[in-house]
Amino acid sequence: MNLTAHQQWLINFYQKRGWYQLSPFIRVNFISEEVGELSRAVRAIEIGRDHPGEQPRSATQLHDNLIEELGDITDQVLVLAAKYDIKPDELLRYSEQKLTRRFANEDSVDDE
Repeated sequence: MNLTAHQQWLINFYQKRGWYQLSPFIRVNFISEEVGELSRAVRAIEIGRDHPGEQPRSATQLHDNLIEELGDITDQVLVLAAKYDIKPDELLRYSEQKLTRRFANEDSVDDE
């Protein structure tokens, strides 16, 4: 699946549940919440968690949780972008162009 198709799938999914009409301001708060969950997932992998209310997780469970949280953030960013009529390829292209301009005076990175 490509990002543009996934963005459209998300829009449809969110519209069916009445979530899409939430404002971009609220959406940014959801992104902040997801970043916190991602931080917790990375911490669990990198330094562990010693919490009496939590059972230890296997490496597979930790990796699965990391993928889940990265996916949640990606989804929220794609929905926010859609609220402003921004397509994923536009985001990626803009990012690459910005970095290329910013570091134009350094050795260029070969296209992969």
